[in-house]
Amino acid sequence: MLALNIVARVVAYIGAAIIIWGALLGVVGFVRAEFSRLRGRQDAVANETVRVRFGSYLLLGLEFLIAADIMQTVFKPTLTDVAILGGIVVIRTVISYFLNRDIAASRPGT
Repeated sequence: MLALNIVARVVAYIGAAIIIWGALLGVVGFVRAEFSRLRGRQDAVANETVRVRFGSYLLLGLEFLIAADIMQTVFKPTLTDVAILGGIVVIRTVISYFLNRDIAASRPGT
């Protein structure tokens, strides 16, 4: 059981790291796009590309966090903990759904 708890924490840290990495890349991409815009190179797609990439990282990170929450609930399956997990999974699933839909709508040719 201790090993599975450690794995769940590692998976949660990986999810958080993915989100942080995506946020850092998003900030760098946004700053680059803004400097290009200030230099007179108008690129209407640049910020949209940054947003879609960040959304992809956020979506992947949320999936890891959901998996970690499910693994951690295995250790304390009280009704309260299962209800809290259910709420978290529902909220994250709704967020994931709308992020995924937004990303799909932002791709060229859709």
